[in-house]
Amino acid sequence: MMHEGHSTYTPKTGIGRWVDARMPLPRLVYNSFIAYPVPRNLNYFWAFGGILSVMLVAQILTGIVLAMHYTDDTGLAFDSVEKIMRDVNHGWLLRYLHSNGASFFFVAVYIHIFRGLYYGSYKAPRELLWILGCIIYLLMMATGFMGYVLPWGQMSFWGATVITGFFTAIPLVGDWIQQLLLGGFAVDNPTLNRFFALHYLLPFMIAGVVVLHVWALHVTGQNNPTGIEVKSKTDTVPFTPYATIKDAMGMVVFLLVYAYFVFYLPNYLGHPDNYTIANPLKTPAHIVPEWYFLPFYAILRAITFNIGPINSKLGGVLAMFGAIAVLFVVPWLDTSKVRSAVYRPWYKLFFWLFAADAILLGWLGSRPAEGSYVLMAQLATLFYFAFFLIVMPVLGLIETPRRLPNSITEAVLEKNKGSGSGHPAGATAAPETKG
Repeated sequence: MMHEGHSTYTPKTGIGRWVDARMPLPRLVYNSFIAYPVPRNLNYFWAFGGILSVMLVAQILTGIVLAMHYTDDTGLAFDSVEKIMRDVNHGWLLRYLHSNGASFFFVAVYIHIFRGLYYGSYKAPRELLWILGCIIYLLMMATGFMGYVLPWGQMSFWGATVITGFFTAIPLVGDWIQQLLLGGFAVDNPTLNRFFALHYLLPFMIAGVVVLHVWALHVTGQNNPTGIEVKSKTDTVPFTPYATIKDAMGMVVFLLVYAYFVFYLPNYLGHPDNYTIANPLKTPAHIVPEWYFLPFYAILRAITFNIGPINSKLGGVLAMFGAIAVLFVVPWLDTSKVRSAVYRPWYKLFFWLFAADAILLGWLGSRPAEGSYVLMAQLATLFYFAFFLIVMPVLGLIETPRRLPNSITEAVLEKNKGSGSGHPAGATAAPETKG
C-alpha cells in the first residue's frame, strides 16, 4: 500500500524536535500532505477532494459569522436576513458566499461521486472509504435542506411543509418522526429553532467524518484512472509539489467560476418565491426544493401508483430514500474485476447514459408533476435503479474488458508516446483489484 515506508521527516530546529517528540503533528502533516506518495497518472478530477475541503471550511466560517446576526424566530428571521444584506458590514458578501457556496459544494460533490463511479474508486479495498463518502453526502443533504428553511421565504416554508409531510407515510412511526422534526403539528417557530440548531451542528459532524474519510484514504491509498494498484516507487510521485500544483490549478478555476456567481449572478441559483416572506395562507404555484435535490424529488413524485400493500405516497418516500441507500452498497453490486471504465467499453456507455439520466431527473424535478413529465420521470427512475441493480451486477459477469497495462508507469509512458491505445504491447488481461 502507498502509505507504507519509514517517515523521512526531520525537524530542523530545537523547538521542532521538542514538539515532534511530544506531539508529532508536523510529522503527520509532512507525511500526509508533502511526502505522501500518489499515483503519477492522476487527472484533474482528483482535485475535487481538495476543493471540497476548501468549500467545507468556507461554509463553516461564513456560517458562523452569519449565525451571529441571524434570528431564529418566525417573526424576525426574514427581516434578520435582510438586515444582514443591508446593514451588516460586508453582510451581502457573506450571505452570497454562503448561499452560492452550498450550491458549489454540491457541484463538487456530484463530480466527486461520478468520478468514483467512473473509475471504480469504490472497489476493494476502498469500500469503507466509499461508505464514509456516502455518509458525508447524506449529512450534506440534511444540512442543505435545513439551511434552505432558515431565510423563511415562501419556498422555505412550503418546502419544509411538503418534505416533512412525507414522513407521515411511514407506518407506525411516521407521525412521530414528523412531530419530532417540526416540534409540533405544523411548521412554526419550534421547527425553525430545530433546523437552525441542526444546520449549525451538522457541518462540524461533516468535518469529523471528513477526517475519517481522509484517514481511510491514506490507509488504502488513492485509486487512479487506470484502476491498477501501485506496484513500485516508479508508479508514484510525492504529493507535494506534483499533486498540490495540479490541485491548486483545479481549485483556482473552480473558485473563479464560484466567484463569478457570487459577484455577477448571486441569486441565479435561488428560487424567486424565496425572496418573499413566508405566508402559510398562500401556496406557491409549484413547490420545488433547491436544484441539488431535484433528481430525488423527481423520483419521489414518479411513484404515482400503489405497489401491492404499499400506497403511492409511501412508495415515493421509499424510492427517494432507496435512491440514496443504493449508493452505500455499490461496492458489492459491481461484479467486475476491472475498476476503471477506461477499460470497460459497455460499462462506459451505460455510465454516460446514467449521467444523462441523472441530469434528466434533475430537470424533471423542476417541472410540474403532470402530463408527460410523470411518465418521463417514471422511466428515468426505472433506469436509475436498473443501472445499480441490474447493469452493474450483470455487466460485470458478461462484459469482456480491454487489456490492462502491467503498471501505472507503463500506461503513462504509452500515453506519452501518443498511441492513445491505453493497452500497450505485453499488457496482461488479468487485472489486479486487491490492495
